[in-house]
Amino acid sequence: MASLDTKTRGRTSRGRLRALDAYLCRCERPLLERNEGPWAHAVFVDVGFGEHPWTTLESAQAFRALNPELTVVGVELDAERAAAAQADADARTHFRQGGFELPLRADEPARLVRAMNLLRQGAPERVPEVHRTLAGYLLPSGLLVEGSADATGAVLSAHLLRRASDAAGMPFREGLLFYTDFSHGFAPVLFRDWLPRDLRRRVRPGEPIHDFFAAWSAAWQQARAAGHVRPPDAFREAACGLATRVDGVETDPWLLSHGYVVWRPKGGVCF
Repeated sequence: MASLDTKTRGRTSRGRLRALDAYLCRCERPLLERNEGPWAHAVFVDVGFGEHPWTTLESAQAFRALNPELTVVGVELDAERAAAAQADADARTHFRQGGFELPLRADEPARLVRAMNLLRQGAPERVPEVHRTLAGYLLPSGLLVEGSADATGAVLSAHLLRRASDAAGMPFREGLLFYTDFSHGFAPVLFRDWLPRDLRRRVRPGEPIHDFFAAWSAAWQQARAAGHVRPPDAFREAACGLATRVDGVETDPWLLSHGYVVWRPKGGVCF
């Protein structure tokens, strides 16, 4: 795994993953709040927090509004960054040096593992290996979130990968999450450069992700033709139109009003 488990630039800005935190607090609240049995000690792991631990600390604050006793572990491959982050550690917030082989203790199962902006330069065929490794630390039904966001967090996409109840093998590709804050306007093509690593070069005819974007673009064009030209309006109407064309597109009003599209097809996202 060495070609993927490499040091990143680590220049994460404050607030870059705030929209992802908001989504998880809203849509994964039961996962964040669980405290029975092994869940009482289940941690949130932020993999590759970078030069500064801002995203880890922001997530800790957001998630502890739901679970005040939640333990958070920030992991960074670079030893100097991990050491510098100790200034922000406390009894429930830990920073450790490590890579995809997570430095967790035996009594620290994970409920949620986040690995954002880490795989963009690696070989896409090795992404499943990383998914399998990271999901191995999750309790059954725990969640792995892996994907990419632009520098400010204005555009984001991510895999939602669930560890199966039998706790063996590859995690279930439950869905894809897309988010925009509309600061760059809106068109479905906006997300293509920020797709997870294993999907970026697969938006081509014959691939399911190409069909998904073709349907989304058609729905967007139809929305604009009907007069929905403001980016938030076009986004909302296009998502509703996409849901009539593609199975598993969620149309929850909160999601659409806040710039999220979640594609969660029956049987998972298959490629």
